Amino acid sequence: MGTIRVTPPRTLFSGQGSAYIGKAIASSLNSSSSICTPGMRSSYYLLRPYSSPLGKRNFSSTSKQQLEVFPPPRDAPSIRVTPAAWQHPVYSEESMKQIAIARRDVRTWSDWTAFNLVRLLRWSTDIATGYRHQKEIKKLEDNPNARRFEMTERKWLTRFIFLESIAGVPGIVGGMLRHLRSLRRMQRDNGWIESLLEEAYNERMHLLTFLRMAEPGRFMKFMVLAAQGIFSNAFFLAYLVSPRTCHRFVGYLEEEAVMTYTHCIRDIEAGRLPSWSKLDAPEIAVRYWNMPEGHRKMRDLLLYIRADEAKHREVNHTLGNLDWHKDPNPYVSEYKDPSQSHPTKGIDINKPVGWEREEVI
Repeated sequence: MGTIRVTPPRTLFSGQGSAYIGKAIASSLNSSSSICTPGMRSSYYLLRPYSSPLGKRNFSSTSKQQLEVFPPPRDAPSIRVTPAAWQHPVYSEESMKQIAIARRDVRTWSDWTAFNLVRLLRWSTDIATGYRHQKEIKKLEDNPNARRFEMTERKWLTRFIFLESIAGVPGIVGGMLRHLRSLRRMQRDNGWIESLLEEAYNERMHLLTFLRMAEPGRFMKFMVLAAQGIFSNAFFLAYLVSPRTCHRFVGYLEEEAVMTYTHCIRDIEAGRLPSWSKLDAPEIAVRYWNMPEGHRKMRDLLLYIRADEAKHREVNHTLGNLDWHKDPNPYVSEYKDPSQSHPTKGIDINKPVGWEREEVI
């Protein structure tokens, strides 16, 4: 009796199946374009196997036009634009230039724990993103003939995307836990939830901006998935134990972010990143930060992002100084004496180490 070999059918989820269906739809689109609907075009883009125009790589920089080919076209003819949920405050160029690297002193055991956790996270992130900027700059200063290590535009984008994909976690986790606490206790939260959610939203806008300039590959996405899964769960448990330590941790983390963006801005000004010297900021950034005409280059974009990180640094150090059980959030509160100096959402008044409790409560 003969043997019958059964060939499994191509499925939608297999590589051959998706390629087959994609070719079939593409053929039908070319042969009958007169009856092609927007929904059919969307299906083609969704099923078409991804093929990189520059070959296989784990992470690469691509042009805006290449990035926008892959998502399906929008099918919302009545919507012109979706504005940001939180309107960003207006920053002046002079105030952004005043942002500087700063360190808050370690004063308590809670501060010591947060500071050393940030050092551990910084060390692991430097290894993951290949960042050796500070050490190499110092090496060159000590020995100009030493082998030069350069942070290229691609390396900077790798670091920015990885960091911003993690930086949006603390705000959303802290805001969620405080939201649940408010529901559980049936009492007001005194404005903390709003600031934490706005912080998470702002960090996500940083990530979306950089994604307009770069295309993460599978390895980069896996790294982000693993890091986000570990960090979000760890931060969730830590916030249940000590919100004060978590806010201090984020404050120290934002100090590192300000340092990183400051180094990149200096690299652009020194001419070490030539392709970024005249690069225009993506449209999503121009709209979100209300960037004025003549100030829409890559350097200007990094000034805005660094100012945001400096504000997060101040906010979290301030929240870490307050009694998280009962103190109101000073950044959304109205003060009896408006003439007296107090925290605001802008950066005109910048306190890198945060406001002490007796200054705001």
